[in-house]
Amino acid sequence: MAEAAAAALVKVIFDKLADEAFKRYARSQNIHSELKQLGITLTQIQALLNDASHKETTHESVRLWLSSLQHLAYDIDDVLDDVATEAMHRELTPESEASTSMVRKLLIPTCCTKFSLSHRLAPKLDSINKQLQQLEKQKSDLGLIVKDEKPKGTSRRNETSLLESDVVGREGEREKLINKLLQDEPSKQNFIIVPIVGMGGVGKTTLARILYNDTLVKDHFELMAWVCVSDEFDIFKISQTIYESVATENKQFKDINQLQIALKEKLEGKRFLLVLDDVWNEKYEEWENLVRPFHSGATGSRVIMTTRKQQLLKKIGFNHLDHLDRLSHEDALSLLALHALDVDNFDSHATLKSQAEGIVKKCGGLPLALKAIGRLMRAKTEEEEEWNDVLNSEIWNLESADEIVPALRLSYHDLSTDLKRLFAYCSLFPKDILFEKEELVLLWVAEGYLNESDANKSPEGLGYECFEKLLSRSFFQRAPSGEPFFVMHDLMNDLATFVAGEYFLRFDNKMEMTEEALAKYRHMSFIREEYVGFQKFGAFEKARSLRTLLAVYVGVDHWWKDFYLSSKILVDLLPELPLLRVLSLRRFNISEVPDPICSLKHLRYLNLSETRITKLPENVGNLYNLQTLIVFGCGGLTALPKSFLKLKKLRHFDIRNTPLLEKLPLGIGELRNLQTLTKIIIGGDGEFSITELKGLKNLHGEISIEGLNKVQSSMHAREANLLLKGINKLELKWDDGSIRETLEKEVLNELKPNSDKLEMLVVECYKGIEFPNWVGDSSFRRLVQVSLRGCKKCTSLPPLGRLPSLKELLIQGMNDVKVISLELSRSTDVTFPSLEILTFEDMSSWEVWSTNSEVMFPCLQDLQITKCPNLIDVSLKALPSLRVLKIDGCGESVLRSLVQATSSTTILNIRSILGLTDEVWRGVIEYLGAVEELSIQHCDEIRYLWESDAEASKVLERKRRMRITLGATSYHPLGSWR
Repeated sequence: MAEAAAAALVKVIFDKLADEAFKRYARSQNIHSELKQLGITLTQIQALLNDASHKETTHESVRLWLSSLQHLAYDIDDVLDDVATEAMHRELTPESEASTSMVRKLLIPTCCTKFSLSHRLAPKLDSINKQLQQLEKQKSDLGLIVKDEKPKGTSRRNETSLLESDVVGREGEREKLINKLLQDEPSKQNFIIVPIVGMGGVGKTTLARILYNDTLVKDHFELMAWVCVSDEFDIFKISQTIYESVATENKQFKDINQLQIALKEKLEGKRFLLVLDDVWNEKYEEWENLVRPFHSGATGSRVIMTTRKQQLLKKIGFNHLDHLDRLSHEDALSLLALHALDVDNFDSHATLKSQAEGIVKKCGGLPLALKAIGRLMRAKTEEEEEWNDVLNSEIWNLESADEIVPALRLSYHDLSTDLKRLFAYCSLFPKDILFEKEELVLLWVAEGYLNESDANKSPEGLGYECFEKLLSRSFFQRAPSGEPFFVMHDLMNDLATFVAGEYFLRFDNKMEMTEEALAKYRHMSFIREEYVGFQKFGAFEKARSLRTLLAVYVGVDHWWKDFYLSSKILVDLLPELPLLRVLSLRRFNISEVPDPICSLKHLRYLNLSETRITKLPENVGNLYNLQTLIVFGCGGLTALPKSFLKLKKLRHFDIRNTPLLEKLPLGIGELRNLQTLTKIIIGGDGEFSITELKGLKNLHGEISIEGLNKVQSSMHAREANLLLKGINKLELKWDDGSIRETLEKEVLNELKPNSDKLEMLVVECYKGIEFPNWVGDSSFRRLVQVSLRGCKKCTSLPPLGRLPSLKELLIQGMNDVKVISLELSRSTDVTFPSLEILTFEDMSSWEVWSTNSEVMFPCLQDLQITKCPNLIDVSLKALPSLRVLKIDGCGESVLRSLVQATSSTTILNIRSILGLTDEVWRGVIEYLGAVEELSIQHCDEIRYLWESDAEASKVLERKRRMRITLGATSYHPLGSWR
């Protein structure tokens, strides 16, 4: 706990002290002797940390000693960072420094020329050294000795994150709940609540997830939604999440009334399944307000509620509740074996069975605890001694066992020092917050938690490895909503808060902070709210040691919501926090970044994404330590200052979705540490050239290159060396301008990315007649999404059908393509083996679509053809997996051909179909046997859906769930003809 943070900080300090450039500068400032003494004393203390780690859990005096050491280590690190930053300032501003030196020689005595740094830091270092020596002297009183680190066992196998579907011992509960979901039950309401009640960690959410993803359940319900509710029972947020899950369009609602009316319309007549996960609220009135739209659903709808609380359910009318029990001893033993040894039981590991049974008993049948302990043992050897150490640990008997599950503390205690510190940092996240791996790793890097001691690994690479280790040991879980989000279980969040101690604070409005309390905090997060006033943070002027100020948000972060931050916080408060390393003001309605922010010389991470800023301060280059700058979604950002080029340590610069930013500073290619540069804007003469990418050898991830029409030579494109960069998402865009067909093909050919990395490709406004051979080459085995937009001069498509992993394809605005046939595949076997979504738009000259492949589109689920008026010849073989078919602005032959090619379509949307007469429609409806949702708009030549009322009634009696939309009006289930 405290030992982990202290040890990690000490490690960082030693790394800084060992840097040769740092030592040279320290000598020049006459502070090297103080730093040398600091290193000697710190080495003596470091030797005691292993012993302290074993005693801090049971000896309060040792814990307090470690806490004092950690505070002091923070202070030391801040001083050393001050020195390193000053050295960098001198290096980056030699000219101004030279003139300043001349003035000093004329006006200031020689003895005082180094006053600014050495005289400022020497007293601090002297005080720190005295405190360190005092701590070292206390070792005898505390009984601390130099103790070798016990060697960790070698892992038997690579750690893996077991699938959540590996559930043991819930067959009976699952079957019982499945029956409650699927079977009709007499009820006064059209929806029935299915509660899952139990203590934390017993597996309520896991069981709900199993039900939610069950095939029978998915087939039974028309609409499904999952909402993580947690402590705050916000009716608007919950209703909004449900609406977005069941609606196909995004809408902005001003108030709860509008939202619930819209939700009521979406649920009307539909059998729905909603999961309200982790409900804590016990107010019946709020529950009644939430469920009002639910009453419009069809009979048989269900609401699964997982909760630790019973009071609300009793008010609803559940007098007898079945609690989800802890696992039986045998099931618990099986779960432990599964996660520790990849087997179902301990029969093949008989020597470990007695220890396993003891561990199971101490875990109390809690699945979360058993998983955590199992994954702890997975990283050890199968020696009995290792299992005995876990079974006999003192942690099981600590007084705080009721507060924090001992098994989870034991799992944390077994982590390496670095992993402990990384996990504790996550205490800044509120419960149920969704976070992304990439964002968390960048925060870890900014805090200095990941060093570069391994020459073959970047801090980010090391961070991703650490993240996967924590994920594999259940400290993190994949969010129910899926990639790219993750979440911490409530009990893990409690553990993170517990081990983080007195250095981390999740601040809220209800807290009253004293100056003494504020002075000790180093990291703070706060909830981004609609209005954040200065009075909330006024007292934080005293928190001068704060390193982290992180705005976070729980729930669905909708783009249309506005969040306002007092300008006094920006202008008056932030400059009073000189040690800030992480500052996130994401999504606040900020129009200007005040200059004083650029005085935060320790800043490593600055997130201004989705704010309303139009520019960055001219002196942003003074942020010498800045590693990550995020201005993603700043729609008003127009320019970058010249001083930007002084950000020599910048590693990640995210400028996605900044449409008004049309120019990059010349010389940005000299920022050799850049790994992320999401938008690259090619300029004309004297502006940013594509050749500048040559020096950015570490670029990877998502990259959009705009203005490719300004590239003067294919050799310039070759110098960009995209082939040697780890790009996984690539957008290549040309502007309107003169057409140079041959040159453009040569340029595109030289921009071939690494086929082992690429996952998404967008080519926009390319003016060549054909694509180079690499586009569509089967060597791009990881490519899952391709968009070809506005390539108006191309007469044919590349052979995209050979891409083995392609799931989503958009072809748009390719005006000169008349025939789509063999060029899609150039093979006669399986074409588009993985494609799920296919969209054609604005293909004005397209006439023929055919194939000679034996198997084509075996996985295609969604097909959309829009504004292709000349397409008349469609000869496709069966589309066995097609579920959604949307045709807009095409001839009737397209509709007839496609409905004949599929018998599995459940959603059919047609609009502005030329030639769709009653006679043609008679031939179409023969193939609509599986359709459950039919929408017909602006098809004025059709007068009747069925020839008679009797035929309509017969069809709709057979398909009671069928929903029909004509024009802008919905009819369900009868009266559907005109």
